[in-house]
Amino acid sequence: MLFVKNLIFTIVVPGTVAVYIPVFVFSHVRARFSALAVAGIFLLLCGGAIYLRCLWEFASHGRGTPAPMDPPKHLVVRGLYHYTRNPMYLGVLSAIFGWALMFHSLPLVFYGLGVAACFHLFIVFYEEPHLRRVFKASYVQYCSEVSRWLPFCKHRPPK
Repeated sequence: MLFVKNLIFTIVVPGTVAVYIPVFVFSHVRARFSALAVAGIFLLLCGGAIYLRCLWEFASHGRGTPAPMDPPKHLVVRGLYHYTRNPMYLGVLSAIFGWALMFHSLPLVFYGLGVAACFHLFIVFYEEPHLRRVFKASYVQYCSEVSRWLPFCKHRPPK
């Protein structure tokens, strides 16, 4: 059942944000073979791999899904979450920017920046306060050790 819930969430949410909208809304031209397109394919594949690895950690260790209505039961701090608190979002953004490179699309770059801003606001105003309430001191400790976005960056712990 957990597999089905994760599959449905993946198709509906990241699938829409990182695949359907970039491909069907913003890609008015065919991808052209170029160094940018090759870099885009690499970024797209990396983004997909990051997302799938995080999904695996949520299901296998956290015993939940990325969906806010069925979140992990245990705080996931291993795998890619050992390096950044939001690798799943970074995977989705990598996929979007990969499409932008493949399609040589400036509108897709702006779409990706908008999605990044929405992710950041969601994380700061909903996700982090929620995780602090649910996981208490263990989440606060995790925040003091792991950067919100970029691995190995110095940051201040949340207040």
